[in-house]
Amino acid sequence: MSGSGTKKVVEAATKATKALDWDGMAKMLVTEEARKEFANLRRAFDEVNQQLQTKFSQEPEPIDWEYYRKGIGSRLVDMYKEAYESIEIPKFVDTVTPQYKPKFDALLLELKEAEQKSLKESERLEKEIAEVQEMKRKINTMTAEEYFQKHPELKQKFDDEIRNDYWGY
Repeated sequence: MSGSGTKKVVEAATKATKALDWDGMAKMLVTEEARKEFANLRRAFDEVNQQLQTKFSQEPEPIDWEYYRKGIGSRLVDMYKEAYESIEIPKFVDTVTPQYKPKFDALLLELKEAEQKSLKESERLEKEIAEVQEMKRKINTMTAEEYFQKHPELKQKFDDEIRNDYWGY
């Protein structure tokens, strides 16, 4: 890979790394299996990124053509130099991302919808919990007479059980 092309790849990888919110993505995961897979993905990404940062970020040593001319001769060295300089390293063409980007975007949309549903359900459950706690508080502070006034069917049931000696020992 040529020096300037390599440098561009490393710069792009560095920008991509900074743009990723790993912690934010990790908070969205619900299952333990998803967390393990996410940890594996992050580890693989970090390994590749580390290689890009170290191996490919260094400029190759320039060739001292004059040194070789002295020992081998101008004609042969010039042939090698010409061949070396004519080498063109093909640019990477990403054919994978266009295939998977729509799938990823659809999954991301589905994830956001599921998150919204989950948040709405959480709100509903929190309200229900608050109502039950309030009812519990009221019941705990209410006298038996007040309770039976609100629920006469229960008073009748208790009276019947006492009358029929269901509580006998």
